[in-house]
Order: sequence, then C-alpha cells, then structure tokens
Amino acid sequence: QVQLVESGGGLVQPGGSLRLSCSASGFTFSRYYMSWVRQAPGKGLEWVSEINSGGGSTYYPDSVKGRFTVSRDNAKNTLYLQMNSPKPEDTGLYYCAACQGSWGQGTQVTVSS
Repeated sequence: QVQLVESGGGLVQPGGSLRLSCSASGFTFSRYYMSWVRQAPGKGLEWVSEINSGGGSTYYPDSVKGRFTVSRDNAKNTLYLQMNSPKPEDTGLYYCAACQGSWGQGTQVTVSS
C-alpha cells in the first residue's frame, strides 16, 4: 500500500539548519508532484513547498522562500526539505504529501533557543 514516512525532525536553534526526509513506497514516486505541508500548534495547515515530478521546478510561499529548499531523489524514492535559518514560527508538524492524495504521519520540528 501507499506509504510516506517522514524523518529528520527535532529541536533546532534559530539560524541553524535541519533536513527532513520523506521515504515513499507503494506507488510510482517519480510520476508525482510532491509537497511539504506544516501545521503549527493551534493553527491550520500551511503549504511549505512543492516540487514537480522530475525535480526541475520548485515552488514556495513567501514565508519560507530563500530559506527552505525542496528536492527529491527519484532513484531512492525520497523527498527532502532543507531548512536553513529556521525561525521560531517555523515550529510545527511537517508532513510530506503526494499530489494523488497520500500523506505521511508527520515529523515534529521545534525551533527554539
């Protein structure tokens, strides 16, 4: 069955860096756009990034543009999110999602000194 498993979350200091990974299985990963979506405590879902199937096009909201980088390795069926210079407002549960509707369980990111 379709499975998306996020990893790499944890506690990071403001201005540090963190890389999230999402391992995909059960579908043809290389055919689908993939996204990262987050949910801050007590708030709704916020789209964080998107990458096309080949990895050549990426999209970000202004809130993370220039600080976050999404990438993928289709040979490894893995999606990444490089978080540089995180801010406390980046704290939240980070999900990877495939455009066919599948979501992972999320990985917690806490940005705090």
